Amino acid sequence: MFQRSQLQTLLARLEEPARFIQILAGPRQVGKTTLIRQAESQLRPGRLLYAAADLPAVPSSDWITQQWQRALLATSGEASGLPPYVLVLDEIQKIPRWSETIKGLWDVRPRNLHLVLLGSSQFLMQQGLTESLVGRFEVIRLPHWSFTEMQQAFDYSVDDYLRFGGYPGPAELIRQSDRWLRYMQDSIIEPTVSRDVLGLARIDKPSLMRRLMHLGCVYSGQILSYQKMIGQLQDVGNTTTLAHYLHLLSAAWMVTGLNKYAGDQARSRASSPKFQVFDTALQAGLLGGDPRALQADPELWGRLTESAVGAHLLNTSDPTTKIEYWRDRNKEVDFVAHTPSTLLAIEVKSGRQSRMADGLAEFRRQFPQARSLKIGTGGIPLKELLAIPAAKWIEAAI
Repeated sequence: MFQRSQLQTLLARLEEPARFIQILAGPRQVGKTTLIRQAESQLRPGRLLYAAADLPAVPSSDWITQQWQRALLATSGEASGLPPYVLVLDEIQKIPRWSETIKGLWDVRPRNLHLVLLGSSQFLMQQGLTESLVGRFEVIRLPHWSFTEMQQAFDYSVDDYLRFGGYPGPAELIRQSDRWLRYMQDSIIEPTVSRDVLGLARIDKPSLMRRLMHLGCVYSGQILSYQKMIGQLQDVGNTTTLAHYLHLLSAAWMVTGLNKYAGDQARSRASSPKFQVFDTALQAGLLGGDPRALQADPELWGRLTESAVGAHLLNTSDPTTKIEYWRDRNKEVDFVAHTPSTLLAIEVKSGRQSRMADGLAEFRRQFPQARSLKIGTGGIPLKELLAIPAAKWIEAAI
């Protein structure tokens, strides 16, 4: 399996004194467990204990204590000078009140014990971290694989990446579209919805959640008001429920709703969201049919291209960067990336029929401090954009 840059980050932290809990956070099927196995192969033999809470019955906090005791027993009576021992707990977010138990154990830890936590639900991981473990952890983000990683590991072309995204698991199946689609549905989409969303948060209308997930992925790249969503979903749910469900889907790294940039946070939150998948494989996998045929439809291919740019921005930007869109009557900017010191407007030219008059010029007229970036025809080639982390493009715009 291709060794990602996060492996070196993790190994470097495990070589240091155990001052912080290491959190590996990311969506399903992007290689968190594989990364741990790769790290184990480079550690001294017998210095890592791995345990997963992904059990048929949800374990209690006693499960955490038992794993901790196993690690303590493995290191009891050791001579000084040995490298630190590493305890890895996977799917930690499944355990009720996990963060309180971890806090109690960590605060009385032995100096030679490292703790690594893995989780695939951003919402519940962050909830636990902010409630009990403030100042005690570092996060290593493992987003969907980038184009460069998929190219180096599986010889993906840009077109392959647009159609099949950044999931390494089904990468060997892209020449067999039926098998690839089944893998996406059975091993990625369904477990993410049923385990990471429906199984871990209160959902009063699970069928509405599933339909919203499908709508958001299929219509990635399009702006849709919550009222229009209700009509599309043919449900009596209210806009507050839909906004909450979309938040949960975003926390599961599936699909999010980008806010409209207004230079004013309150007005941005009140806007209609623009659907954006975190990986184009989710969009292609739910559109139906052979993903290789998508290029024959300019409209669909354009939406997939725009989604690939949006996913790249979400997955490879600095966590403090906000990704939004902008629209004013008949003028639109596909993406707006902004930090306290940077404002970057991004337009994607993909061969898709023009939907709006030139929005970049109007955006810069209204926000003179903004920089702009064109992707595709007449601008930066898509391959070049995808080959460089979005954080570097945004930093260069200062």
